[in-house]
Amino acid sequence: MIIINVKEGESLDKALKRFKKKFEKTGVLRELRSRQAFEKKSVTRRHVVKHAIYKQNMNQETV
Repeated sequence: MIIINVKEGESLDKALKRFKKKFEKTGVLRELRSRQAFEKKSVTRRHVVKHAIYKQNMNQETV
């Protein structure tokens, strides 16, 4: 359970923004979406490798 302490004088918008950021960091929504459909381990591994290659290419372009 995520607990957000609202400081005195803090607007509700700021508190809601902090809640959303904390919720995003926990990865609950990402986990839920990944569990909706079964994905084989080979497909998951392939996706991870493609992402790693993409990140590596992005880093090489900036250097």
